[in-house]
Amino acid sequence: MRIGELASRTGVSVRSLRYYEEQGLLRSSRSAGGQRHYTQDEVERVEFVQRLYAAGLSSRTIAGLLPCVEAPSRENSDAALERMAEERERLSEHITDLLRTRDALDALMDAARKYRQQLQPAAVE
Repeated sequence: MRIGELASRTGVSVRSLRYYEEQGLLRSSRSAGGQRHYTQDEVERVEFVQRLYAAGLSSRTIAGLLPCVEAPSRENSDAALERMAEERERLSEHITDLLRTRDALDALMDAARKYRQQLQPAAVE
């Protein structure tokens, strides 16, 4: 399939697919005319890369994890596990920061509600 069809099947822009290829996250074969061609395997690869991006991983980190997928070995697995543990820790720290921010926002909302209640005239009985 050509790049437009891969984009359509995966919901990823042609520009992003070209970027993935530049970063070594995706490979294509080329026709005599220089057009990129992909197989069904690349559809699955793009979906996998998208999931990793959605998890907050950078293209550099993803590129570092792909050897474990492409050529499983003890060395590749050990390196991938170490890198994933680092990413997991980074995400955990980010989640902690987000929770702290949400709690601060909740406190501000509570203060705003209390202020508004003080401004409203007392209900007539």
